[in-house]
Amino acid sequence: HVQLVESGGGSVQAGGSLRLSCVPSGSFNTAPFCRAWFRQAPGKEREGVANIRSDGGTINTDSVKGRLTISREKGTNILYLQMNNLKPDDTATYYCTAAHDIRCWDDPKSSYFGTWGQGTQVTVS
Repeated sequence: HVQLVESGGGSVQAGGSLRLSCVPSGSFNTAPFCRAWFRQAPGKEREGVANIRSDGGTINTDSVKGRLTISREKGTNILYLQMNNLKPDDTATYYCTAAHDIRCWDDPKSSYFGTWGQGTQVTVS
């Protein structure tokens, strides 16, 4: 069972940048079809932010396009989320995750993702 550990969160002013990392504690037994970043703010539902497919294709939710970029390091399977031009609405706990269900790509619901990290807090003021 692979454990995922997020880091890189913090407090920044609007317009600032952060880079989140998600480090697996071991190798995946089978390669996930999707790896993704989700976020959840108080009083709001958890939402998908960015998704990366096993072949490298990516997609972002409209609110973060052009500002947040997901990437994966092939050799280590570390997942990154580069966050630029941050806004107060980006304030949330950010979680990384992985899925083997092919539905994770076209309809990235959280229920399709079976492995989650503990989350890292991002606060934008």
